[in-house]
Amino acid sequence: MDAILVLNVGSSSIKFAAYDHASTPDALHLIGMGHMSQVGDEMELLVQQADGALLEHSRSASTHAAFEHSQALASLFVWLAAHRGGLTLAAVGHRVVHGGHHYAAPVRITDTVLKTLDGLVSLAPLHQPHHLKAIRILRERWSDLLQVACFDTAFHHTQPWVAQALALPRAITDTGVRRYGFHGLSYEYVASQLPRVLGPAAQGRVVAAHLGNGASLCALVDGKSVASSMGFSALDGLVMGTRCGSVDPGVLLYLLQERHMAPQEVSDLLYRQSGLLGVSGISSDMQVLLASTEPHAAQAIALFVYRIVTEIGALAAAMGGLDALVFTAGIGEHSAAIRALVCAGCAWLGAELDVAANASGQTRIHTSTSRLPLAVISTNEERMIALHTLRNISE
Repeated sequence: MDAILVLNVGSSSIKFAAYDHASTPDALHLIGMGHMSQVGDEMELLVQQADGALLEHSRSASTHAAFEHSQALASLFVWLAAHRGGLTLAAVGHRVVHGGHHYAAPVRITDTVLKTLDGLVSLAPLHQPHHLKAIRILRERWSDLLQVACFDTAFHHTQPWVAQALALPRAITDTGVRRYGFHGLSYEYVASQLPRVLGPAAQGRVVAAHLGNGASLCALVDGKSVASSMGFSALDGLVMGTRCGSVDPGVLLYLLQERHMAPQEVSDLLYRQSGLLGVSGISSDMQVLLASTEPHAAQAIALFVYRIVTEIGALAAAMGGLDALVFTAGIGEHSAAIRALVCAGCAWLGAELDVAANASGQTRIHTSTSRLPLAVISTNEERMIALHTLRNISE
């Protein structure tokens, strides 16, 4: 039992990473990571090493007009068999967005677990169905293979009741309607890196900003989640690529009652047509918006930053102060411009950005006189999933 495969399955692609732990049982060595996606009438496979060096980039004829999970997974297993050096595949770890109130830690997938996760599809309609589809495909083809579900919600189970509660009748909240928080696997990895990056400040009050196509903030005290900008669903909180973030519930009533929109139309609006794309009318891609001279692009960026800054203030209030601010994920790790704008908005909290360090992509990006430490940490959800899967193998 020497190899672990990590899967993050979407509607039109599969991101993956393969690890071995043969030479050092408690350590993980990356065999390769990449993605599979549909390009025209071909299935594309792209695999890289840890340093970014290309291992394989190939295309094969697709059996379907659109992305087909069964074919993609079969092709991936063929690649893995050829590159795992004779190692036995011990288990597959899956990123599963929603574990509801049921799961505070990763679990081995059983019929009972699958049934429970089916009941949570409506809470994460963009992601959950595709995660579960891949799990079922593997169970049908490789029935003896251990599969482990690792949840984006689990990390936030340490939050106090008041941070999870919604002011609705208990007859509703007792059924599981509450604030959950997401991006937990990312935050868990970032929390594990805080001592290395921040030193003693890691035990204090930290806001981690996971800024990407999906975006959220997490308040951490001693590396544990105590509050999050995301709530019941992955729609809440910050402005995202195509998702609206926080919106007055009265707007939804207006759309349903006055504009006579069907529930599915409202869902599509909130999940797929809003956020940076909706405000700019141009793109959901932050790089495109930063390069644009269109006024609406500038407004989308301004709103994105405004919501981040105001939510940082709210989380600082929830913790009674702030000892560090950490950026992660696609935009957080790679956009010096967005980091600069956010830090400027946090000057009242003591943030003082080192412009050169920020521009050159350093880990620590605050000046020597900054009262608030500022850092950038590359997240690694795949490795976090692999570690959880490894622990389940040994149980």
